Amino acid sequence: MRQKLLADGARELEYEIRGIVKKAEELQKYGKTIVWENIGDPLQKNNTIPDWIKATIQTLTGEDHSYGYCHSKGILETRQFLADRTNQLNGAQISAEDILFFNGLGDAIAKVYQYLDVSSRVIGPSPAYSTHSSAEAAHANKVPVTYKLDPSNGWLPDVADLRLHVKYNPNIVGILVINPDNPTGMVYPLEILQGIVDIAKEFNLFIICDEIYGSITYNGAVAHPLAEIIDAVPGIAMKGISKEVPWPGSRCGWMEFYNRDKDPEFERLVNAMYDAKMIEVCSTTLPQLAIPKILGDERFLPYRKDLNDKIGRRSKIIASILNELDFVHFNETYGAFYNTIVFKEEALRSKQSIKIDDNEIVGLVEKWTQDEDMDFDKRFVYYLLASTGICVVPLSSFHSELKGFRVTLLEENEETLVDTFTRIKDALLEYCNS
Repeated sequence: MRQKLLADGARELEYEIRGIVKKAEELQKYGKTIVWENIGDPLQKNNTIPDWIKATIQTLTGEDHSYGYCHSKGILETRQFLADRTNQLNGAQISAEDILFFNGLGDAIAKVYQYLDVSSRVIGPSPAYSTHSSAEAAHANKVPVTYKLDPSNGWLPDVADLRLHVKYNPNIVGILVINPDNPTGMVYPLEILQGIVDIAKEFNLFIICDEIYGSITYNGAVAHPLAEIIDAVPGIAMKGISKEVPWPGSRCGWMEFYNRDKDPEFERLVNAMYDAKMIEVCSTTLPQLAIPKILGDERFLPYRKDLNDKIGRRSKIIASILNELDFVHFNETYGAFYNTIVFKEEALRSKQSIKIDDNEIVGLVEKWTQDEDMDFDKRFVYYLLASTGICVVPLSSFHSELKGFRVTLLEENEETLVDTFTRIKDALLEYCNS
């Protein structure tokens, strides 16, 4: 090529959550059965959609207009329904014009960072959810800017430390919150959220809050929506139906914009995203039509509470199996459907392994782990996969200096759940004592 094609920031686009699948697929060729703990799709873990939701969607598929494009911003009636729900929080007040639909939150996330000035940075949590951290880093052609979540303090952030990051990095224009958090399962307490809003006020920042798991809390936790506590700060809430219905295949998410009129720069950013959507068509017509009918149905909240209670029960089962290991940090989860286990210092070393009977698979995992600079947690994850077939995600892939791995709380069959996490426990004991 007469000039280089690839932007420098493209090297930051990593997604180990699905990258680990390539290794698992190699193992399947050797007849290995894979237990998929790498991705948050409830439908892969024996979740069933209730008949009333299926019937709602089936009725809509009988209507011709559900097969067509809809308005580039999204269906007006659906946007109005969502605006009314947010306004009931008695916080930020929005209209249908403050809501913009996307082809999944991945599309929405890419749009936010795409239109930021290259020098403007959004600081996000670490461990970081890869879609956010990769997109933010790619837009800036630099590594992500992060604040730390502390596993020794229930994965809560240090708000004072976050303030110092913001104070001494004038390029930071926004703060990202993922609430409930992926990958840790932590739910931000109200006082922490209010502290973050106070920082945004002090330094004239905007806030992005990814609330895709906002309706998925348990063990007594409540996820406070951004609209409830945003006050006069400009903000963006990211929402969708992939997790709470769940309907991940719908690829239907939206942004809600708060306090657009409070800052002209923020208004310009919002307008840029509107303009970008207006030059394309919106294709998520069917799920948009379904949103008011499903979320507005009197059966939805009891259905969601039942699912949440089941996730909470599974979190307790996993805790009973893993929380007595003295070489890891283990925290119970309160939201979303993930848990992140962190190795304590010196628990991991080079040359650790797990016994594997198949010599061909031994050769395969030795090839995977031959890089001497490989993160120690990734090495463990590869040995866990090769020995047990359990596919988890290394914590170092979430732009974290901590070493550990993320699992899901999605397995509906409790016998299978107990078996999977007992095997993880046994593998941890063997690996760390080898």
